[in-house]
Amino acid sequence: MVMAHTTPLHCLWHPFTLLSVILLCAIPSLSIDVHLQDRASLLLFRSRLQDPYQSLSNWAGSNCTSWSGITCDNRTGRVLSINLTSMNLSGQIHPSLCQLSYLSKVGLSHNNFTSLLPECFGNLLNLRAIDLSHNRFHGGIPDSFMRLRHLTELVLSGNPGLGGPLPAWIGNFSTNLERLHLGVCSFSGDIPESLLYLKSLKYLDLENNLLSGNLVGFQQPLILLNLASNQFAGTLPCFSASVQSLTVLNLSNNSIVGGLPACIASLQALTHLNLSGNHLSKIAETTEKLGLVLLDLSHNQFSGEIPVKITELKSLQALFLSHNLLSGEIPARIGNLTYLQVIDLSHNSLSGTIPFSIVGCFQLYALILNNNNLSGVIQPEFDALDILRILDISNNRFSGAIPLTLAGCKSLEIVDFSSNELSGSLNDAITKWSNLRYLSLAQNKFSGNLPSWLFTFDAIETMDFSHNKFSGFIPDINLKGGLIFNDRNVTVKEPLVAARNVQLRVSAVVSDSNQLSFTYDLSSMIGIDLSSNLLHGEIPRGLFGLAGLEYLNLSCNFLYGQLPGLQKMQSLKALDLSNNSLSGHIPGNISSLQDLSILNLSYNCFSGYVPQKQGYGRFPGAFAGNPDLCMESSSGVCDDGRTQSVQGSSFREDRMEGPISLGIFFISAFVSFDFGVVVLFCSARARNYILQTKV
Repeated sequence: MVMAHTTPLHCLWHPFTLLSVILLCAIPSLSIDVHLQDRASLLLFRSRLQDPYQSLSNWAGSNCTSWSGITCDNRTGRVLSINLTSMNLSGQIHPSLCQLSYLSKVGLSHNNFTSLLPECFGNLLNLRAIDLSHNRFHGGIPDSFMRLRHLTELVLSGNPGLGGPLPAWIGNFSTNLERLHLGVCSFSGDIPESLLYLKSLKYLDLENNLLSGNLVGFQQPLILLNLASNQFAGTLPCFSASVQSLTVLNLSNNSIVGGLPACIASLQALTHLNLSGNHLSKIAETTEKLGLVLLDLSHNQFSGEIPVKITELKSLQALFLSHNLLSGEIPARIGNLTYLQVIDLSHNSLSGTIPFSIVGCFQLYALILNNNNLSGVIQPEFDALDILRILDISNNRFSGAIPLTLAGCKSLEIVDFSSNELSGSLNDAITKWSNLRYLSLAQNKFSGNLPSWLFTFDAIETMDFSHNKFSGFIPDINLKGGLIFNDRNVTVKEPLVAARNVQLRVSAVVSDSNQLSFTYDLSSMIGIDLSSNLLHGEIPRGLFGLAGLEYLNLSCNFLYGQLPGLQKMQSLKALDLSNNSLSGHIPGNISSLQDLSILNLSYNCFSGYVPQKQGYGRFPGAFAGNPDLCMESSSGVCDDGRTQSVQGSSFREDRMEGPISLGIFFISAFVSFDFGVVVLFCSARARNYILQTKV
């Protein structure tokens, strides 16, 4: 082969030409002037907006590069894109924006626009992408949008005022549409058939609407399909057209029935499968989905044992099987899932112990096993889970003591051991959980004295040791510990919830790289519950100086002494000190405690006179069983707890006959007995004798 010799182009350049190129590269890029017509349109658009942060104050002069969110053509200065995301803008979109005839991208998401979707957007025939998500647009999608033949992305999610049915043309107006996000828009009715056959569509998100009808298969190779939180029914299709492409499938919170078909395993690219909150009842025995990262089958009706095949999903990072009817033991090979970060098997009927192999899941972030029939002891080797943040084994039948080795779980933030058969005293392992936010040991068989370090956790929000056999004194609290208890600013005013109504939700956040990150949301009152133990002595005054505390329950103990003022407890919503031996006068005016909704000081030994002006009148029955206490009534007459009880019984007896009267007799007898016990406990001599006997 004969090859012709050619001289490289750079060898032909004149030195002067090369120098010119170098000098040209060194000159800063020249400014681009906004086209005069487009400049006028933008300024008119801005004039109709509320811009509290002055985000658009630099829309001045003619240099396009200095205008926030604006991109212009380098040659003509025509505006090509506008991106005003998250600028807290509000008002209506002026039609002048639609005079930007060369516009290809519009991004106005995460603002507070309140108008109809602009009809005139249909005139912007060069538009490729529209993102108006997370605003307050209303009134449906204008038919004019069907003229946007080149549109590749339409994102309107987070505008719940849109509503109505999805337009029939939504799937055939643009053969280039790849991404359609219409979640949380209150759309209703069926999915238009045109969407099922739009070949260009890759990402479809219709979550959190009112869409209904039987679920059907889509006929294009989708990458993401999110139909969560709608009203779809029927059985699961196989999505055969997406066998090689579908990565994320979220059909949670619908009314899908039947089983999990084996054909789901043929979705070769699937990494995220969420079918929670349906009525599914059978898990396919075979699975080939070794690339699955998230599997959420919670809140269904699955029964039988956990399929062993799940332990072969080597890439799995999150496993949610809670709120089903599963039985049998936790698979012994669960430790094979070394990438696993969240395990939630709660609210089933699982039995046996926690497999020792679980220490192989060394990346665990949350282990949630509450409300099952699990038993055995807490294994000392669980300290290998040293990055564990959430450990919930409540409402099972675990026994034994808390191992000292659990000090190795130094990342723990949420610990719930309540409603088991655990015993022993509290050891110093707990002190190593320095990030602790929630700790419940309630309804167990723990005993011994409360340790001096009890209130030293800086981030603690809820501490529940109720219904055990703890004895001795309540340790004092100081300003160095319990910072949340002390901080009034962390309290958010909200309707009163019961202290035990704790809600924990672990969420998986999907990144673009198909990796998961996890967050949790803990909803509980900021409080301390030491009720139903064997505690005695005086209540430390430090407890009554906690400005951030919302809930304090010390009822059903053997506490005595006087009650200090409550004025510093400005966040207090519920206070229960009933069934103790507290004495002296009731603290002064509590009118300043505006959030206080529950107060129970009954069955103690309080005495003295309480005038109505002190603010206690809004808590009827709060002082029952305090025979030496005089409460001022509306008529000015002195009422005491004994009189109230007798009057209440007489009132009911006058109006009830037959078997109910017999019930009232037993209630009255119980009240009389209870009242006698209270009087007995008001005697220091009798109290000390009973206390020593019980301990």
